[in-house]
Amino acid sequence: MTTVRATPQLGPMPIGLPMHTVDEAFVRAPLPLVFDIVRDVERWPALLPHYRWVRYHEQTADGSGIVEMAANRPFGQLNWPTWWLSEMQVISGAEPAVRFRHIGGITRGMEVEWAFAVREGGTFVRLVHSWEGPRWPLIGAVAARTVIGPVFVHGIAARTLAGLGRTAARDARQDADACESSR
Repeated sequence: MTTVRATPQLGPMPIGLPMHTVDEAFVRAPLPLVFDIVRDVERWPALLPHYRWVRYHEQTADGSGIVEMAANRPFGQLNWPTWWLSEMQVISGAEPAVRFRHIGGITRGMEVEWAFAVREGGTFVRLVHSWEGPRWPLIGAVAARTVIGPVFVHGIAARTLAGLGRTAARDARQDADACESSR
């Protein structure tokens, strides 16, 4: 792994692309804990059984960089392997987010955003994927909108959000229990 010269600046999520999926969850854990778990992408395979690997090709001190990811999309007993390479930007501050832009794999050009908001009792997490679709003449956008987005992207994203949410909620309960027992 090498160090990136500068953090990728991915900008805001594009609007109006043919494929647009949204996965949302309320997580009973404080925002800083949820944000830290999501941005620690190298840890995802240990937390999520559908993730095969995550490797940085380049990384900045804040966790941004170029990251390679592979996951399975389960279909009953069968797993469909997926792979992609992304620019990743960790955005700290009042409106934290983790942004990705796929730069390799069939989903090249896909834009992804994990956004977080404090809510009473925890954190609201919104995971958005937007994409033009693969560069297949005539059918690329249709394939993205009707199959790739709802079947593959949503299938993996929903599992990822649920699994990372469970991890954050469990860690928050353990922290609360540790504080309670030390009193």
